[in-house]
Amino acid sequence: MSETAPAQSRSLSAPQKALHKLGLVRDIDLALHLPLRYEDETRIVKLRDAREGQMAQIEGTVTASQIGHRPRRQLLVTLDDGSDTCTLRFFTFYPSHQKALAVGARVRVHGELRGGFMGWTMVHPAFHAAGGELPDALTPVYPTSATLPQAYLRKAVASGLHRADLSETLPPELLQELHAVVRTPWSLREALRYLHHPGPEVSLAALEDRTHPAWQRLKAEELLAQQLSQLTAKQERDALHAPALQARPGGLHEQLLAVLPFSLTGAQRRVVEDIARDLQRQVPMHRLLQGDVGSGKTVVAALSAAIAIDAGWQCALMAPTEILAQQHFTKLIGWLEPLLAPLGKRVAWLTGSQKKKQRREMLDLIASGEAALVVGTHAVIQEQVQFQRLALAVIDEQHRFGVAQRLALREKMQGTAAALPGHARADGGFVRAEPAEAPTQEPHMLMMTATPIPRTLAMSYYADLDVSTIDELPPGRTPIVTKVVADSRRAEVVERIRGQLAQGRQVYWVCPLIEESEALDLSNATATHAELTEALPGVLVGLLHSRMPVAEKKAVMSLFTDGQMGVLVSTTVIEVGVDVPNASLMVIEHAERFGLSQLHQLRGRVGRGAAASACVLMYSPPDGGRLGETARERLRAMVETSDGFEIARRDLEIRGPGEFLGARQSGAPLLRFADLATDTHLLDWARRAAPLMLARHRGLAEKHISRWLGARSEFLKA
Repeated sequence: MSETAPAQSRSLSAPQKALHKLGLVRDIDLALHLPLRYEDETRIVKLRDAREGQMAQIEGTVTASQIGHRPRRQLLVTLDDGSDTCTLRFFTFYPSHQKALAVGARVRVHGELRGGFMGWTMVHPAFHAAGGELPDALTPVYPTSATLPQAYLRKAVASGLHRADLSETLPPELLQELHAVVRTPWSLREALRYLHHPGPEVSLAALEDRTHPAWQRLKAEELLAQQLSQLTAKQERDALHAPALQARPGGLHEQLLAVLPFSLTGAQRRVVEDIARDLQRQVPMHRLLQGDVGSGKTVVAALSAAIAIDAGWQCALMAPTEILAQQHFTKLIGWLEPLLAPLGKRVAWLTGSQKKKQRREMLDLIASGEAALVVGTHAVIQEQVQFQRLALAVIDEQHRFGVAQRLALREKMQGTAAALPGHARADGGFVRAEPAEAPTQEPHMLMMTATPIPRTLAMSYYADLDVSTIDELPPGRTPIVTKVVADSRRAEVVERIRGQLAQGRQVYWVCPLIEESEALDLSNATATHAELTEALPGVLVGLLHSRMPVAEKKAVMSLFTDGQMGVLVSTTVIEVGVDVPNASLMVIEHAERFGLSQLHQLRGRVGRGAAASACVLMYSPPDGGRLGETARERLRAMVETSDGFEIARRDLEIRGPGEFLGARQSGAPLLRFADLATDTHLLDWARRAAPLMLARHRGLAEKHISRWLGARSEFLKA
């Protein structure tokens, strides 16, 4: 398999197709396909010395071989090694098995030894004829698929490892520093050869927990590739042109600040200044705005949009759900439409559920440029949407969008942002520049998230972004008291709801999504809705779930938002974006099924007004059992802290980086080997090494990125 092997070929055999499906296309891909675990076939164990549960290799003579039918058809083979006997069980077998395991045959078998009333047994052990040299290294067991036998994969990996170009990509000065960090002078080639075939004297624990020096060398190289890829993306973006959007004195930006019914917090002011500075430059902004639930990101987006609109350009705001997009739209219309109307501009609304006539009207407004701001869902990036002069995109809850969607938005913007630059007149009109040989312009992008990013994650996966943080909640927010309650105390929770309703407050009751069964999920929410309707006579109890038509969802939400509905039973569609200051109690049923950041997001739906607020985490342990350790850790963290950044740090410890990144894992896998929770010393080295390598050894840097990421590095640029 060559380094330049095509990704698809009709002439490939079934095993080769299986290799390609696993992403094993180049020799280096095979060399970096590391074992899941190892089997020790370097020695033979006597049954009299064996332990229950041990993975062992034994050698002996077959003394019996027969097909049994209880409890189901199976091949039963008795093996005598001279010290004891062991029964080998095969539930799937072929005539060739029976022939190789005939009475009198001398065989060597490897598997897990189980002790029982009938003596030693092994189920489906690996076996071959006895004799021959014992291997001098542990036998690797690789991640594979059903159509790809270990034997074939071992040969393919060994071949790839032999042929792959593993020459050193690190310059001497960085190599010397790395040797000090990982405490070994091993090269990448030596580390890989060792990890594929470690000697029997190695500590299996050091291999399994990846603390062995060979693993350290590998993880450092992987982190360096990631840092190099993201710095390269940033440098490429910094070389592009974007429209320079200047906030003018007395302009739309200042007018909006003057009419807002509240003052900005210090953190909001700082972040708005960061963004305004970025927009002034002729380099595309690529900024991540993170702020805890309720910290006021929408007003930051509005002020950013005002700067772009004032300079004569359009802005788009895209949110992952219609409910969240609607929340933004309602706020932005209220703040901006009175200021835009005198300029002949509007805020447009675009979603997939719109009627054809309304959609056509919105598309025309966008194409003509009359829609200065477009708010919507992924409908904003569909092919028929043509912007006249788009210069800024705001993507909310950016981790919920796929890489392909973000790339589509950038391409859409590239198609329009090449329009001629210009400037706004004092009366709000727009002066277009004379035609000139202007470079193609790239958009400014502001990505927002209410899931705070832990520092190590930001250092690693967002190394190409500028990060702004709103670390201060608006005044008047009340602290939320969090209680963990067993489901057996459900009646007490209903009584508490009754008390809140008596004070004129409103309540959320969230049921978990059960991914395996939407029907089960729906029946759970429906049953809870019926139970609460019966328990709370005279109270309007609403039901909201993902299967409802959009119009019905809107009707239910408006009843709750307007205060007519006392209790809203919902699946997690209310996770982000719903802002009802009168809601003072959040009940989360089966809280043990939710992720930590999701629990934190849900809790943030209350405490948005002056009323004392509470969040009840109701859990149901498995039948007669106890909650698992992970679930207990999550619930404990929720009670102990309401700081989104501390929640995020603990979530990273519990779950790993997967769900924080969301979109970035589409097309660009997470770190395969390094662990951000334990490998911060390696990440620190990679962060120091990457800019030096790009500045002084560009060719080696490009070779390093290609080796580790191949075509996948493109996705990290989205």
